[in-house]
Amino acid sequence: MATATNFKNYYTILGVSKTATPEEIKLAYRKTARKYHPDLNPGDKNAEEKFKDLNEANEVLSDPENRQKYDRFGQHWNQPNYTEAPTPRQSSRGSNVENDFDQYGDFDSFINDLLGRQRSSSTGYRSQAPAPDTEAAIALTFSEAFHGVLKHLLLDGETINVRIPAGATTGIRIRIKGKGHPSPFSQQRGDLYLTIELLPHSFFRFEGENLVCDIPIRPDEAVLGAEINVPTPDGSVSMKVPKGIKSGQSLRLRGKGWTLPKGGRGDLFAKLQIATPQDLSEIEQECYEKIQANASFNPRAQIEENKL
Repeated sequence: MATATNFKNYYTILGVSKTATPEEIKLAYRKTARKYHPDLNPGDKNAEEKFKDLNEANEVLSDPENRQKYDRFGQHWNQPNYTEAPTPRQSSRGSNVENDFDQYGDFDSFINDLLGRQRSSSTGYRSQAPAPDTEAAIALTFSEAFHGVLKHLLLDGETINVRIPAGATTGIRIRIKGKGHPSPFSQQRGDLYLTIELLPHSFFRFEGENLVCDIPIRPDEAVLGAEINVPTPDGSVSMKVPKGIKSGQSLRLRGKGWTLPKGGRGDLFAKLQIATPQDLSEIEQECYEKIQANASFNPRAQIEENKL
């Protein structure tokens, strides 16, 4: 997290204005984080540093309470027990001088000044100050999340090895004890909380808690039924398509879905889409023309009388 000596403008890092909505911040983070994700920029130290800054900025601005503190106190927002600015003090000339945090060389100077005026309510302050926990986001590919992965994170110059268990999904938080920021008073370290975010996959996706994929089928397979091969997270399997199935219907493949955190597998839902052939052979053309000439099924029979 940024300190008094390395203040970072989180709004600039995310490329949003100070009046940005939570949704705008979320979208800006997701778009930019994918661009600089270490897995997509192997060995690029500049991308790694930018990804770290993006996570830090998102951690603060996506939390309403932290964002309010950041907007109010700037570089001093994350100091323990720092919730109110000290009251205006009198200058040697008798005029009111508003607080300017930059007048202090460091945060200890500021807190000592503050405690000098609040000594009666601050007995034992240094020993009682809690160690600050740290929040960060970590992006995983579907493969990393499905199988589990060991990630190496760089936090404040320290490399932290984190074992992500198989079955992680977006929104899951992982706690790493004693790897948060140290308290400036006791030097005791808080905990690190990582929030998982899955990067998009070209084939698989989640709809709610279900793993889903789209499977194209031919018109004849939809009409007559068929047995087809369907990709799953760990390889292709055979699936029976019942005759007369409609485009958009889903078939469940039990135990072929996502890894469950407590063991076992969820289900995979194959959503069937009827694909219309574009380049027909001569015999295919003849067969389709014959079907059309002799068709008895009218899919529009129930809607032809509709009008306003």
